[in-house]
Amino acid sequence: MAANNDYRSYLRNPNDIEGGQPRFHHAQTSEPTYRPLLFGTLAVMGLLQVASSVAILLHLTGYLHEVDLSSVSHRPMEEVQTEPIIADALRNPRRGRRCKAQAKEGLPFAHLPIIYPIKNTNSKGHIAMIHWDQSEGSLERMNYHDGRLIVEKEGLYYIYAKTCFRYLETEQETPVNMSNLQLMQYISHEKHTSQNGTPVQLMKTGSTVHWDDTQYNMYCAQQGLATKLKEGDSLYVEVSNIRFLDPDTQGTYFGVMMLSNCEV
Repeated sequence: MAANNDYRSYLRNPNDIEGGQPRFHHAQTSEPTYRPLLFGTLAVMGLLQVASSVAILLHLTGYLHEVDLSSVSHRPMEEVQTEPIIADALRNPRRGRRCKAQAKEGLPFAHLPIIYPIKNTNSKGHIAMIHWDQSEGSLERMNYHDGRLIVEKEGLYYIYAKTCFRYLETEQETPVNMSNLQLMQYISHEKHTSQNGTPVQLMKTGSTVHWDDTQYNMYCAQQGLATKLKEGDSLYVEVSNIRFLDPDTQGTYFGVMMLSNCEV
């Protein structure tokens, strides 16, 4: 009889089977377990994102307050301070000291054109110092005296000079042998604290030219160097054959500019 009932159950209508109790019950409990886990993960990720955004905002707010951009925007370009943006880059690695704060006047610099008429034109092939036109140049927190630029503030400076030589036979009272002419440029540094007062030659450049006496000839020498200078140090430019210097202010000039004011 029991076997007959089992057989009848096997022959039940398929609709009855679909409407009956499902054989596997774990499918009903999986969704309630998976959904809270998903929501919990999303909630944690959202909280972490909000926390990181708040931390970054607070950090940037404090940093911008330290830089004080509102005051920088109303100051000239040369007065914009490097602190604290690149303060670490300008720190002296040997002493670990920070750079000094710049005054409102800006960084020291000088640019002077050659003065005309040119002095020492009778030196011929000897070395002679060039004198510069202070009235036509620019000086900012630098001094000038007798051909020398004098440093007021200690720091790292960039020094540059350009000299042009030219020759035209019609401009000379007597013809000159230009077949083997040496044109040299020197930049020298006099240390204020030097015991013997001997200047140090920082740079030298030039060439031996072979010019045709009957044509217009020109030669220019240009050089630059970064070095540390102290208060009271002086710089000057010398050339050979100074009488051939071009008086054009765009061709012969001398200048210095401060790059940083880190302690030397």
